[in-house]
This record gives sequence, C-alpha cells and structure tokens, in this order.
Amino acid sequence: MFLGQLLATMTKQQKVGSQGEDLAARYLLEKGYRIIERNWRFSRAEIDIIAFHGDLLVFVEVKTRSYDYYGPPEAFVDEKKEALMADAAYRFIDHIDHQGEVRFDIVSILLNDSIRPVIEHFVDAFFPGLESD
Repeated sequence: MFLGQLLATMTKQQKVGSQGEDLAARYLLEKGYRIIERNWRFSRAEIDIIAFHGDLLVFVEVKTRSYDYYGPPEAFVDEKKEALMADAAYRFIDHIDHQGEVRFDIVSILLNDSIRPVIEHFVDAFFPGLESD
C-alpha cells in the first residue's frame, strides 16, 4: 500500500523521471553495464546511475521528457548540473577508493504515448572542468 500512496503523491514530472530512469537502467544492463548505485546523493547533487562498464566507472545523468517542443532531453544538462554531478562523483570516487578511469554519460529518453520511447546514449558526454565551445 505504501508504494501506491507514494505514486499517488508524485507529480507527473516525477513519474516521467522515474520511468525514464528505469528505462535507462534496463538499457544499460542490456549493454553490459553493472549498476552499483541509483539516485546517489551528496549535498545538493544527485547522480541518477553509477555503473561499471568493465573497469570503467561511469556516472550517468538521465534526462527524460514527454515531448521535445523545447529541445531534446539531453539539452537540459547544463554546466551547473555538470558541476554538481562532478562534485558528487568525486565524493563517490573517494568513498569507494576508485583508482581507475571514470566517464560521464547522458542517457536521453523521449517518451511518446503513441510510439516506443526513444533512447539515446551519449557516451563521454562531458568532462567536468573543461569548458565547451
């Protein structure tokens, strides 16, 4: 019953986000990723999915939208979000004492009631600390 109450109080945006994160997790698992954390929080930041792809530690931001009137979902990952995500990622790296390589990806999901979700995976989507052109 608790889950039903929780879902009833979720906003439409939260439901879309949660559905997108579930789709992204399934997609990554099918591609051979080993998910070790979901919705990992540090301070004001949250990392949607943390996974290993081989020995590579991958931090994934999932952006889900019901429509693309204002642009594709991945366009909504701004520099502020990247910086918050990087802060949390560096804390996680310290937490598990990871000594290997890391990568920051974006999984973009466009939901549409009449067709299957469109999932795009942007591998190595950004590198914190480097300014984009």
